[in-house]
Amino acid sequence: MSEQPPAGRETPRATAQEKPVPAEVGMPGPDGAPGAGLSRGLDGVGKPPTGRGVRQLGSVFWISIAVAVVFVAWAALFTENLNRVTATSLNWVTASFGWGYLFATLGILVFLVFLAFSPVGRTRLGKDTDRPEFSNLTWFAMLLGAVMGIGLVSYGVAEPISHLAVPPHGLAEPNTPEAAVRALQYSYFDWGLHAWAVFAVFGLAIAYSTYRKGRRPLVSQLFTPFLGDRVNGPIGKAIDVLSVFATLFGTATSLGLGALQISNGMGRLFTIPVNSVFQVLVIAVITAIFTMSAVTGINKGIKMLSYVSGAMAIGMFVFVLAVGPTVFLANLYIESLGLWASDFFRMSLQGAAFGDLEWMQGWTYFMLAWWVSWGAFVGIFLARISRGRTIRGFIGGVLTVPSIAFFTWFAVFGGTAIHVDLFQGGDIAEQTAADFGNAFFATLDHLPLSTVTSVVAVLLAVIFFVTSADSNTYVLGTLTSHGSLNPSRPVLVLWGVLTGLTAMVLMLAGGLGALQNTVIVTSLPFLVIIAGLTIALGREITADHHATNSHTKEKTDAAR
Repeated sequence: MSEQPPAGRETPRATAQEKPVPAEVGMPGPDGAPGAGLSRGLDGVGKPPTGRGVRQLGSVFWISIAVAVVFVAWAALFTENLNRVTATSLNWVTASFGWGYLFATLGILVFLVFLAFSPVGRTRLGKDTDRPEFSNLTWFAMLLGAVMGIGLVSYGVAEPISHLAVPPHGLAEPNTPEAAVRALQYSYFDWGLHAWAVFAVFGLAIAYSTYRKGRRPLVSQLFTPFLGDRVNGPIGKAIDVLSVFATLFGTATSLGLGALQISNGMGRLFTIPVNSVFQVLVIAVITAIFTMSAVTGINKGIKMLSYVSGAMAIGMFVFVLAVGPTVFLANLYIESLGLWASDFFRMSLQGAAFGDLEWMQGWTYFMLAWWVSWGAFVGIFLARISRGRTIRGFIGGVLTVPSIAFFTWFAVFGGTAIHVDLFQGGDIAEQTAADFGNAFFATLDHLPLSTVTSVVAVLLAVIFFVTSADSNTYVLGTLTSHGSLNPSRPVLVLWGVLTGLTAMVLMLAGGLGALQNTVIVTSLPFLVIIAGLTIALGREITADHHATNSHTKEKTDAAR
């Protein structure tokens, strides 16, 4: 419920562009699944179409579908050509513009910190009388569910143990204590503030535009301060099409990573041969599940699964912390955190001027590109749960809470794997190098109850897989239906199928390497869009703040 302002305080006059916003705005729900919010409420904000059916579909939908189909056909029929083109494009993009990912994400982070500590940090995401819908504790829990999904299983062990064997930028000798600290340091960098800065600026822009200005939840609408009514023309449509493709390939990459984890886990549990055919079969089955979920709206089931997965993740974390090398993990956590903090700006601007391009392509550039491609989906999620919060509170929470949670998870699971390889004669790094999907399960093999924990890990991967893809299907439907939060069932089915097909053809084309190459190449235009919307947001917030101050000054002068 909204609270009224304290007695005697006058609410500043709304700016010219502000419009009334409905009490409930439908965006992805608190659990990341669509059921809690995606199907309700945003119809009416900025007057998007409310009906279902083909009549609400425009050029953004048809262009996006056509290009997606062409890409799938290209990957399926001309696989070698696709690999050659994406590899060439990857080398050109990273060699020529890799610095752009570093500079843009650091710039966004600095912008957000400045905004949070500036006077505009007190501005509400909504009307001045709005107050947060959720308590701080509930909101923090929701933040942790935003993208704490398949990445926890895919990279929680794989990245630190890979850096132990091949230390970043040659900063340590392989498989040494120094390499262990560097391994976690760079894992924190890849999964910390830079990632959440991208999500935060997108979520902040969506929330401000939708709740404060009454616009439709489309990426193109965020450029209204620059383009005015032209956001509804060809330029705006091009922005929305690029948003669709960034989201599509980001989701496809996650599906591919999920398939690697599930297939490796099932292979270990049931001695099933792990190959590309089995991985494609996994993608097909999960695609059918999340598409059915999106179409039939089995929201309570998805919501319950999300809560169950959260409890399972916490339980596994506590178990590994308790039975693992607890004291070693605590010491490693503190030391690596200190090194991350002291080296933060060096890491933020360290490119490939003197080599390391291949390493950067596989890690830093890929990670930053992946976060960029997830910007629209996670941004909409964050906006949905943050109405009524101040800009300062939103930025502070989004940047810090998930980062700390990721750091802690990586320190416990990655640190346990590091301890096994350094002090117990383990070969987790070798197994990871042979197959990326082995890392998490190879670590569990060195702990008690490995069969039980492996089953839990597979279930976690499946649930994370389904809930994330379910929500992404809704976001793709919304982005291609003029911002309607009630996209038709045929639209949802089509995007579900195309997402699964994209992941399948990329897995068959080259596995993890093909997924990484494609997401980096396709995210570059969207990086430009995110940089642009950051500037547009800063310009609009500043203008609105000055207008409010001017009005307050006029009233004060008049009162005298």
